[in-house]
Amino acid sequence: MDVRIVASAAEVAREGAAKVAGLLNRLDDTVLGLATGETPRAMYRELVLAFERKELSFAGVTSFNLDEYLGLEPGSPQSYRSYMQRELFDHVDIDPLNTFLPFCEAGQHPDEVGPAYEAEIRRRGGIDLQILGIGRNGHIGFNEPASSLGSRTRVKTLTRETLASNRRYFGPGETQPELAITMGVATILDAQEILLLATGESKADAVRAAVEGPVAAMCPASALQLHRRVTVLVDDAAASKLELADYFRWVDEQNRRLESEGVEWNRS
Repeated sequence: MDVRIVASAAEVAREGAAKVAGLLNRLDDTVLGLATGETPRAMYRELVLAFERKELSFAGVTSFNLDEYLGLEPGSPQSYRSYMQRELFDHVDIDPLNTFLPFCEAGQHPDEVGPAYEAEIRRRGGIDLQILGIGRNGHIGFNEPASSLGSRTRVKTLTRETLASNRRYFGPGETQPELAITMGVATILDAQEILLLATGESKADAVRAAVEGPVAAMCPASALQLHRRVTVLVDDAAASKLELADYFRWVDEQNRRLESEGVEWNRS
């Protein structure tokens, strides 16, 4: 696990975008796993700016989002399809036919969505880079605490904490879904590489549990410790409860020095 601590949320967004852009410029047919939320939003804005400067193209990209609410239509302002259109897809040259979310179509049984989504990911060659945020309770995607670490894309009931956190996106009289369809923890771990973004003091406990705690279903993000290519990119506030923060900064300093010298090595 490569833990990178930077000074601000703005730096998290810039470094995250640089990592994504570097992959897109190396790999024409990149398959991205995408996340929603406040932290990825800033990174997407950086990617849009890079596209506008003609520094990268999304023309060959295929994307799979982590999750989608069950019961919301794609056109609903609160749907994750709408979020992705607003924050990224409408502003770059990605082919809309290559953007996937685990949406349950009219007449489709929710239990059918997961296996079909998994099959489409496999058909596209698997995810090259999975982008993640992290919930205050350690969830990744909508894999809430006590989710199976071997889980695949399926319907999940959201915790009261998650519902309370997301309530601000729903106005008076609007129904807030209590169910979502999410990639499973095992699905996430299948990605070739993973980038987790976290900013703010409110995420400090979750970051500590994910990075330094035991691998346990009570913190689904802790399963990332089992993956050989994970970058955890956090600001000072989100890193404030890491016991090994000084060591992580020292390692990152050495890694960046080697990068500047053009040295290639296995950081896993």
